[in-house]
Amino acid sequence: MSHKVGALLLAAGFSRRFGGSKLTTELANGRTVFAQTLVNLQAAIPDIVVVTRPDLVEGLIMDCASLQVFDGADQGMGATLAYGVGLMQDKNACLICLADMPFIQPQTYSQLAAHCTPDNIILPVHDGHVGNPCGFGQQFFTELMQLDGDTGGKSVIKQHPKAVQRINVADAAILQDIDTPEDLQKLQSD
Repeated sequence: MSHKVGALLLAAGFSRRFGGSKLTTELANGRTVFAQTLVNLQAAIPDIVVVTRPDLVEGLIMDCASLQVFDGADQGMGATLAYGVGLMQDKNACLICLADMPFIQPQTYSQLAAHCTPDNIILPVHDGHVGNPCGFGQQFFTELMQLDGDTGGKSVIKQHPKAVQRINVADAAILQDIDTPEDLQKLQSD
């Protein structure tokens, strides 16, 4: 059975701890944080929806089919996630990906997508620690679309422990988001 798995790439955060737009910060390889995340994700999942805020659109290098601008990003990650999941209704499952995780390898995205079904929740695990991206089956889309504020998908995960499938991955980058310039410097020197 073939499942239509899409990816929702959240790129609407305010980078408050970073002190500027971290998504447009250049990596050592010359790509921005956002562009590298997108390149890795595109290598694994062809159907991607990027959700960003109006003031970030021009700074993001776009080479994807669907860029959606969400005017309510200031309401929090939950509101942005709810908006994005609303755009994935034709999918059986969706990987929720964060644009500030440029070092996740394409094969990790592929591995996680392969485990997504309409009725499960996928959590990647590396060395005993749960990371991102998380996968949600279509069965959970309605609940995700009711999120608001800064409440992300964790509340939905807690409500459905029997649906959760933990997937061990070899990629430590599932634990490596960039919140500060120091994070970026450390991750690039590892």
